[in-house]
Amino acid sequence: MMDVTLESVSKRFARAGDTAAVDDVDISIAAGEFFTLLGPSGCGKTTTLRMVAGFYFPTSGRIRFGSEDVTRKPPNKRDTGMVFQNYALFPHMSVAQNVAYGLKIRKVKRAEARQRIEEALAQVHLEGYGDRRIDQLSGGQQQRVALARALVIRPRTLLLDEPLSNLDAKLREETRVEIRRIQREAGITSIYVTHDQAEAMAMSDRIAVMESGRVQQLGTPQEIYHRPATAFVARFIGRSNVLSLPVVSATTISVNVRLPGGGEARVSAPEGHGLTESASALVSVRPEHIGLDGATRDGALTGRVTELEFTGMATNLTVEVHDELLTVAAVEVPSGLSVGDQVGLRLPTIGCGWSGRDRRADDLDRPRRHRGPARPAPAPAAAGPGSPVGCAAGRARRGFPTCWCCRSSWCSGATSSSRCSPRSWKPSARTGSTTTAASCPAPASPGPR
Repeated sequence: MMDVTLESVSKRFARAGDTAAVDDVDISIAAGEFFTLLGPSGCGKTTTLRMVAGFYFPTSGRIRFGSEDVTRKPPNKRDTGMVFQNYALFPHMSVAQNVAYGLKIRKVKRAEARQRIEEALAQVHLEGYGDRRIDQLSGGQQQRVALARALVIRPRTLLLDEPLSNLDAKLREETRVEIRRIQREAGITSIYVTHDQAEAMAMSDRIAVMESGRVQQLGTPQEIYHRPATAFVARFIGRSNVLSLPVVSATTISVNVRLPGGGEARVSAPEGHGLTESASALVSVRPEHIGLDGATRDGALTGRVTELEFTGMATNLTVEVHDELLTVAAVEVPSGLSVGDQVGLRLPTIGCGWSGRDRRADDLDRPRRHRGPARPAPAPAAAGPGSPVGCAAGRARRGFPTCWCCRSSWCSGATSSSRCSPRSWKPSARTGSTTTAASCPAPASPGPR
């Protein structure tokens, strides 16, 4: 087992207009940990994995395996095992020959190689398949052959690049359980790349959520789901209702916000949130945390059902509340409920909070660096009159400068970044909207994945 560290790693591609595919990433992965890079297509997760493997060299920064600096070492000198998205199996070889390929390159003695091949095939539950051709295997079996080939060389680190993307939904669920079992038994440090949120949540010890080449949040699946750090994370991980609500009052750990329709609720917020009275906060509420309530009382909302969808495990409703559309996932719904009916919503007490701004463009965040495990989240506000309804976001936005091209913090003062003209900075013309100066070019595309 071995820990892996990325220190201020960036990667730029000249052919993509010198765009930063990976931008100043700091990650520390513990020995034996199952770590996942999660994000949409083009976010930089595969580029990051390829730099760890040695297929790309970073433009800047360092990569360390334990205390060893491997930044400029070629792939064959890093002692890693790689499982590719398309498996990359040799069709003219048998299963055993595919698994033995890495041992052959390393000139392992025949008797030892035979024993290690048998052990690797047993590890992935493919005993007796050694003489079969690759085209005689199912997709799930081919994936396990690729995994056995990576494990048989006994690498210090296992790298997996979306290995389940070519499988159907049922087989993906079965195979991800097998991969996690094998990883636990081997105790090997593993880095897994996927765009599937459910896959990442089910398998990972920790997750780094990436977007536009940057780490938006790093933490355990529970931390990321219940305490998303930005509006992007809240929307990308599962489903979430993200509302912009005015702040009535604020303390160091919570804020009172005004709900649609005039009611108030207290929302937990992180320390140093910067929210003040008359500012706005982003509040995230998961659909499964909203209950249906026929009673009209303080803290309850009333809205009209605009969509109704039965999915088996739950019924998904879209409810219009004072021009806001809320998504609700209810296990039980009133008998006879249909589109157009009025329904009451019961907002829960949820101890989660996140900092962010009321932006229409989620990709303008400049997230903090992340080194090692995420810090423990602050304790939620105690329940009381007007209990928390979700998680608060927010810095006070009114009057803070914004810069489209350098993506600097809203709260960094009126001085522009060294990369931009001072005219790039413009205070928000109205609460919750960004302003782009004519002298500031539009942001470039994130480049290769």
